[in-house]
Amino acid sequence: MGPATRATDALIRLYQQRLSPRKGWTCAHLVAHGGQSCSAAVRDVVVKRGVARSVVPAVVRFVACYQAASMLAATQVQGVCCCGGIPIPFRFRR
Repeated sequence: MGPATRATDALIRLYQQRLSPRKGWTCAHLVAHGGQSCSAAVRDVVVKRGVARSVVPAVVRFVACYQAASMLAATQVQGVCCCGGIPIPFRFRR
């Protein structure tokens, strides 16, 4: 793993450990589709491919997250999502 990959991995890990738990919302892609959050998915790609070869997969994932946020906004859900220009609801009502 090169220095740029190690640094990027460390920054994503720092975000996951320190910032993400304090945000008060979660990844819309995770809520809509399950699996990994966007930060976990991007971190895996960065570790496997390196920084330069991870740009396109990361952008694709963030676009998918934005689309998931748009889909969730059209349903009867509550909460806040990180994707989009304004906070988008995402907690399912019961």
